[in-house]
Amino acid sequence: MKTPEKVSSISALHQFLGLKKPSNPLISVFNFDDVKLQQDTILSTVITDFYVVALKKECVGGKCKYGQQYYDFDEGIMYFIAPHQVLQFEDILLNGVKGFVLVVHPDFLHGYPLASKVKDYGFFSYATNEALHLSEKEEKSVMDIIDNIEQEIDANMDSFTQDLLISNLDLLLKYSDRFYNRQFLTRKKVNNDLLSRLENLLDDYFKHDQLVINGIPTVHFVAEQLNLSANYLSDMLRVQTGQTTQQHIQNRLIEKAKNLLSTTEMSVSEIAYQLGFEHPQSFHRLFKNRTSVSPLEFRASFN
Repeated sequence: MKTPEKVSSISALHQFLGLKKPSNPLISVFNFDDVKLQQDTILSTVITDFYVVALKKECVGGKCKYGQQYYDFDEGIMYFIAPHQVLQFEDILLNGVKGFVLVVHPDFLHGYPLASKVKDYGFFSYATNEALHLSEKEEKSVMDIIDNIEQEIDANMDSFTQDLLISNLDLLLKYSDRFYNRQFLTRKKVNNDLLSRLENLLDDYFKHDQLVINGIPTVHFVAEQLNLSANYLSDMLRVQTGQTTQQHIQNRLIEKAKNLLSTTEMSVSEIAYQLGFEHPQSFHRLFKNRTSVSPLEFRASFN
């Protein structure tokens, strides 16, 4: 496997892409049109030390791979990459891409609440095939904010500059969060199909003694089986059903536990083992937390 191209600073990124030196070494906005690579230069795999927010409108051929997923560049999309994540391009000529790239070093956020809050935005851990598809109106809102950021970066720095840039970054992320929630709600057929696949996956797992053999399925295992990132799956489920992936898994465990408690004479410890728990106490805590009664109290209610 090819070693990723390590880009540690925004200045190094500008130099690599043939861009002029950034006005601010910790934050920059540039258009793909401004990239001055050789006509046949292909950017393969990159890992950066800063946040990347990009909006791409079109591309001349090729696909992008982020994580283990491929994304076709035929549609306009917006995607988000956290520091130290790998972005892999295959057969992409960067000078064939339209759109913008916003890069922000974590040091730029120090001393502001956004430094901690940015880590709560799950979309920085989504895969590229889970990118944000903007409507025309949404794209205009995003571009207005990017224009404000670009103008503020290019203006002479004063005591207000960083505060205004942080405010615009905060606004951009809040809008992106809103647009993602809209996307979860409007893609009902896709999401309903996903819910069905999730239920079928858990049905199959629970029916074939996988709980005893492999233990309780993790969120990452379930997401991987559905070809999604863990954060995207949980965020989508939370919007659609009000519950995370972990809560869906726990619901199925409680359903199976209730069935075993009411129809068998297995001990609580035996049931806990059957459900993949290493310790009966963990099963007892989960059951009581979700039902407000202990496993034995639940069983007694059937006598």
